[in-house]
Amino acid sequence: MTDVQTAVSSSIVVDAPIHRAFAVFTEDMGSWWPPEHRMLQGQQSRMVFEPKKGGRAYELGADGTECKWSTVLVWEPPGRVVFTWEISPQWSLETDPAKASEVEVRFTAEAAGRTRVDIEHRNLDRHGEGWENLRDAIGSPEGWPTELAAFSRRLEEDKVAKGA
Repeated sequence: MTDVQTAVSSSIVVDAPIHRAFAVFTEDMGSWWPPEHRMLQGQQSRMVFEPKKGGRAYELGADGTECKWSTVLVWEPPGRVVFTWEISPQWSLETDPAKASEVEVRFTAEAAGRTRVDIEHRNLDRHGEGWENLRDAIGSPEGWPTELAAFSRRLEEDKVAKGA
């Protein structure tokens, strides 16, 4: 029997204290999440990540359209957040909660002002047919590594703004 990989992982070390890294990742997601990876294409939108267990992550379009793509399952600042991924292998919204995968993000202080961010996107097989393509896309260099690089650049902007 073949062991099928149903999760992908990605990590980065950022130059920011753990509390700041956690806050920017969650509460300021829209400042770093690449526009080309948003659900509301073709219009200006902002990302909202409600900072609590049971909170929602969604895009709010300029026209007032809400596009919910996640629910917060675990909220443990500044060390950990877990949320659903309600986006199908066809890159459309998944309305069946049983077909949502999970994203766990862990923040670990490595030194003063440096934080390791580890992402595990798991249970991808819950998405059903085509889940392997989703796994391959988010595990590719254009997937979570691109998101984390954008996150790191956003934190670097903080340092430049402060003259550090």
